[in-house]
Amino acid sequence: MTKPRPSDVGILRFRYLGAHELEELADLWGALHQQHTVTAPHLADIIGAVSLEESWRRRRAQYASWLTDPDTMAILAESGDDLAGYAMVTVRDNPQGSWDRGDRVAVVQTFAIDPEYVGTGVGSKLLEEVRHQLASMGVREIEFSALATASEDIRFLEQEGFRPFVTTMVCRVDGFGAHD
Repeated sequence: MTKPRPSDVGILRFRYLGAHELEELADLWGALHQQHTVTAPHLADIIGAVSLEESWRRRRAQYASWLTDPDTMAILAESGDDLAGYAMVTVRDNPQGSWDRGDRVAVVQTFAIDPEYVGTGVGSKLLEEVRHQLASMGVREIEFSALATASEDIRFLEQEGFRPFVTTMVCRVDGFGAHD
């Protein structure tokens, strides 16, 4: 029997995780991993997918590494006893280029919402918590990547004030070049 889908989560509790608590994120990562493989089948001939277990092993190791930096945040959103979503956010130095983006820029490395909580406001509330924490750190800008084919994710980000900035293209090193 499935739980009834929450229509509005009301008050969320945010918990900041340390490296020793990362295993709590495994199921939410699994849902995101599944979403990635469904959303981007066009990449199958370029980027080989890995199993959920391998994906989590790699990501968990990356999270543990990022969390050695005191500015990195692993924020877990909880609704009652449910794990509703999480954000993993790093902060990097920003070498000045063509745009004045401040000395440091935040990068949302992972933003995962439990599928049962999509459309309930969890994402907006989690992003609000991220913004609040970053502002207190003096960080002015956030980078947030979305799969090019994830139109709902892109629409959400645009509603939250994000604008397209850089398009990342991928191909294999031995991929085809221009045809003359």
